[in-house]
Amino acid sequence: MPAIYNEPFKTFRFLVEVEGGGATVVAAFAQFSGIRMQTQVVETRWGSEERGVTEKIPSITSFENVTFTKGVIGDNEFFDWILACAPSESAPPTGKDLYRTINVVALDSQGKRGVVWSLINAMPVSYTLAPMDGSQSAVLTETIEFSITGFKRVANPPTLERKE
Repeated sequence: MPAIYNEPFKTFRFLVEVEGGGATVVAAFAQFSGIRMQTQVVETRWGSEERGVTEKIPSITSFENVTFTKGVIGDNEFFDWILACAPSESAPPTGKDLYRTINVVALDSQGKRGVVWSLINAMPVSYTLAPMDGSQSAVLTETIEFSITGFKRVANPPTLERKE
């Protein structure tokens, strides 16, 4: 049977879905980066190992924060979640709905869903508004960083329906 060549996904064709709070919010972002997993290992030597070669046993796995950048838009539903993770003028963070799943969906050249990276237990940990500069004609952007506790990668996923 001949091998089937699938064209790689383009980095500029993706969308972001945020699950939680009873709905799926689709957000527009210009950039996404940061999926990185690293597992520390413990080196050991088994007593029966005659060659003196060490074995490596996985111990602690950590996940880097991920970063999204977008042009400033008027949508507040997504921004309200970011603010829920910070204390207000009179109260600490509520803890309610702080952790959500973020799906980063790569789209093929026809705009169909391809590979999805589901970021598990995403929580906003940093927000940055780009400098405003009257001498530039650049788009004003917001950068949002999320901590995650894991991720899944699914090829050819089903389409999620937006719940109203």
